[in-house]
Amino acid sequence: MRSDLIKKGLDKSPHRALLRAVGLKDQDFSKPFIGVVNSFSEIVPGHKHLNKVSEIVKEAIIEAGGVPFEFNTIAVCDGIAMGHNGMRYSLVSREIIADSIEIMVNAHNFDGLVFIPNCDKIIPGMLIASVRLNIPSIFVSGGPMRAGKWKGKNIDLITVFEGIGKHKSGEIDEKELLEIERNACPGVGSCAGLFTANSMNSLMEALGIALPGNGTILAEDDRRLALYKSAGKRIVNLAKGNICPRDIITEKSIDNAFAVDMAMGGSTNTVLHLMAIANEAEIYYDLNRINQISEKVPNICKVSPSSNYHMEDVDRAGGISAIIKEISKIEGLINKECITVTGKTIYESVRDAEIKDVEIIRPIENAYSKKGGLRILFGNLAPEGAVIKYAGVDKSMLKFEGPAVIFNSQEEALDKIMSGVVKPGDVVVIRYEGPKGGPGMQEMLSPTSLIMGLGLGDKVALITDGRFSGGTRGACIGHISPEAAVGGPIGLLEDGDIIHIDVEKGLLEVKLSEEELNERRKRWEPLPPKVKTGVLKRYASMVTSASKGAVFKK
Repeated sequence: MRSDLIKKGLDKSPHRALLRAVGLKDQDFSKPFIGVVNSFSEIVPGHKHLNKVSEIVKEAIIEAGGVPFEFNTIAVCDGIAMGHNGMRYSLVSREIIADSIEIMVNAHNFDGLVFIPNCDKIIPGMLIASVRLNIPSIFVSGGPMRAGKWKGKNIDLITVFEGIGKHKSGEIDEKELLEIERNACPGVGSCAGLFTANSMNSLMEALGIALPGNGTILAEDDRRLALYKSAGKRIVNLAKGNICPRDIITEKSIDNAFAVDMAMGGSTNTVLHLMAIANEAEIYYDLNRINQISEKVPNICKVSPSSNYHMEDVDRAGGISAIIKEISKIEGLINKECITVTGKTIYESVRDAEIKDVEIIRPIENAYSKKGGLRILFGNLAPEGAVIKYAGVDKSMLKFEGPAVIFNSQEEALDKIMSGVVKPGDVVVIRYEGPKGGPGMQEMLSPTSLIMGLGLGDKVALITDGRFSGGTRGACIGHISPEAAVGGPIGLLEDGDIIHIDVEKGLLEVKLSEEELNERRKRWEPLPPKVKTGVLKRYASMVTSASKGAVFKK
């Protein structure tokens, strides 16, 4: 066992003395040491209850013959960080989380790990750490929040964000906005729709690194208690069998994850995070491969913000297992032999699943579309790629052309959109918000929600080298690479340039000749850095392109 390095032999007497100080007995030194990697936080709704989760997990580890040691990492709430300088720190936290876990695990030589995430950057940060460390691991998340209720309808956090625009346009008054605010988030859990957190929690089932039910069983559902116990017991078996993350997270299992992502039309952030996880696992994964998968996968499930359904509905309809089983009917779409933390293959794990509500999870012959819910775009504006949530785009906007209205920051864009500068037919361009330029690659949920709330969702497109919340819907194209801060074509645009978008053909272009672009490139000068000290400065100096997952240079 790895932990023998700190507990076996006379020369480890000082180490054992310290371990006895935290409660270990003689018999414990022959058992596997299991790290319980928590992310409990009192300010993050999805993490507020994780201290209780870890207690259940630790009890199960002890019952299975292991010795648990809990430690914590940081957790940023993207919703609270949204729309101000705090959002610059969200993606940065992913790398800090991975690094902090590496430090703790290698300093203390654990034999196995139970990861307890729930929200946006914590999940990929932990996944990156797991494949980097490559010791037996299992993930068990805190679960989704219930949908809120207002005027007999289900609502969620995105209802509040879009409510700001509706209030601005006069569609609702201040009292109604306050009622929405008070009812949108009724308890603990990751936000109720298929936003980034629930997208990643669901995809962990497809990757095979979490147990069935991880993505959809609600945080306040008693069935979740059994999931926590199962994860605690299962890690001891995984540790004894030395089944490691890189045995589970492979090129084929990442294909499976993207297939499920396409079937549901998940957050565009999944592309960024899965690319980063592949990079850490030393798997070369090309963006074109995502489009190849999308061409074959029907979109059979739409969840908020792409519909009025929420994670509780998906759970009731059969969960992620039912989705995996349904799309596996298409020959070669799911790599059925991939192993999982259950000890079974992915297909064996979902064999007994069934669709219980065909309105929520549609059979493949009645899919919303024959193609998947995400699409990678290329063109002279995005030579290295850009991403759009196809499932969240109005059909009238799949092909769109209009003049660019350019902003060099999210804050500038918000101010001008609120003041009425953006008109129907425009293409909003928000640049210098990429990994380096932001720095931190802010999510653009505030401007996209404002556009929807103002009634411009089917009249205005938005493109950016930043990224989007999983709650974004509409003709919104993000992750444009190369970004403006490194001289990417988006940095060469001028107000009034005609932007051409064709989602079906995978095109994002500006109607300028190569000669004109080259002339502008000669004149281009980078903007002064937005930050000159602290972690954001260090991040900007080390981070790579969004097309590579916005990981650090190696």
